[in-house]
Amino acid sequence: MLLLLLLIGVEMAQAQHSAQRIYLRHADALMADAASRPGLQVAKGNVNFLHRGAILLCDSAHFWEKQNAFNAYGHVRFRQGDTLSLTAQRVMYDGQQEMIRARGNVVLRHRKTTLYADSLDFDRRNNMGYYFEGGRLVDEQTQLVSDWGEYHTDTREARFFYSVTLKKDNDYIETDSLLYNTRSSTATVVGRSVIYTDGRTITTQHGYYDTKAERTQLYSRSTIEDNDMTITADTLFNDKQTGLYEAQGRVEYRSKKDHNELYAGYCRYDSQQGTAFATQRPVAKEYSQGDTLWLHADTLRMKTFHIDTDSMFREVYVYHHARVYRSDVQAVADSISYNTRDSLLTLLRDPIVWSDNRQIVGEKIDVILADSTVRRVDVLRQALSIEQMDDRQHYNQVAATKMTAYFDEKGNMRRTDAIGNVKTIYYPQDDKDSTIMALNYLEGDTMRMYIDTLRQLDKIWVSKPVGTAYPLIQTPADRTQLPGFAWFDYIRPRDPDDIFEWRPKNDDQRIKTQQRFSPPTLTLEVQQLQSQSQSAP
Repeated sequence: MLLLLLLIGVEMAQAQHSAQRIYLRHADALMADAASRPGLQVAKGNVNFLHRGAILLCDSAHFWEKQNAFNAYGHVRFRQGDTLSLTAQRVMYDGQQEMIRARGNVVLRHRKTTLYADSLDFDRRNNMGYYFEGGRLVDEQTQLVSDWGEYHTDTREARFFYSVTLKKDNDYIETDSLLYNTRSSTATVVGRSVIYTDGRTITTQHGYYDTKAERTQLYSRSTIEDNDMTITADTLFNDKQTGLYEAQGRVEYRSKKDHNELYAGYCRYDSQQGTAFATQRPVAKEYSQGDTLWLHADTLRMKTFHIDTDSMFREVYVYHHARVYRSDVQAVADSISYNTRDSLLTLLRDPIVWSDNRQIVGEKIDVILADSTVRRVDVLRQALSIEQMDDRQHYNQVAATKMTAYFDEKGNMRRTDAIGNVKTIYYPQDDKDSTIMALNYLEGDTMRMYIDTLRQLDKIWVSKPVGTAYPLIQTPADRTQLPGFAWFDYIRPRDPDDIFEWRPKNDDQRIKTQQRFSPPTLTLEVQQLQSQSQSAP
């Protein structure tokens, strides 16, 4: 039994050794010189080798049968199955290691992938080919060039290093390290890399790019420049076909055309639908008028209507805890909306606006813009305007159902209208030394105030006025403040960094929305018809 097992083992070893041998199947001429070149056979003319299922053809070859190796010269053609072939000017083949070393105009073809190089080694055991003196891989519409590269026929993955470029249609990648999967047409870049595609420039240290689906995944602080738009983030996703951008981690968005910037922890933008969403401490900056306006809230949203048409417009929503700072104007509100069709900016739920030493509050504040310049401000319901005097102890005040402020083309206020149950407290000053002379209390149905170029009150017009003037030292204590008076200095944003700290009004200072009467649900005509139907027999 033991002898039988030994014989079987010997036969298996011989069969395995036989399968590993290189066979010279044909040559027009075969020469050998055992004296001068022992072990060498020289084959010429239509040389044909077979080794482990692969066929190699050439014009001539040096064959070392004992070493199980040969060198092939002239029109070398290697073929392995139906999917892999190689051509070169010469090949050194080691049958023991199953290693092909091809030199001179090497072309390796595997399925739909072709690899061109001047020098290429192919490891048959690991099904891997690599070049080290420059090469080019072509995969359908994609072309990759590098100084060093390798290609795996099993996984159909290629690795490229040093001066790597990838081209496909209008796409172009420059990098030092790139991994490319020919099956999925996905490129992975490592190290400083630049991707150019249809007017966009992408810079990254680590990213994935699907050349078929045109999807990009970028990591390690990457940037996308698309026309006048630039977006930078720790993580960036972009689907070119759907127009979707998604950014996370220290997001920075800039638009040169619109003169604005956005910073956030997370941002999502759909360029085809025209929608955007930003959260995680978002900050918007706008500097079209020279001075920068800073805006912060919990969430920022944008919607676009009738996109890519002449009637296109956008709506922007900012909520909650919105705070705005610019050197000449500041504002807070629970939420803010902006409509580009009407150039209308609306502040809702306890809005407050400050400018210099003036404060305005109301249930709702509408700001009408023209080319980013304020042209009109409407304060609706429970409107109250307060101006702090230079001595910081006295306040000019106007209260009304509605207030409207008008501005000139440079954004300077020129007129203010107060309508409905108007009440005012005004401190006239001496023209020489600005000394406060008295307190004027005035009530009326409508008031119009004109402001001069120095932002000083020029004149006042009041409809049906009723008022009283009090000497300053004889002013009643209950006449120094109008109902609802509150100076919200503790809420006002002081600088761009202060917009992140939400400071609400005290509970007793919040505006309680007034209930307005609704129209009757039944018209007089309907009521008459019902009465007639009820009285009919």
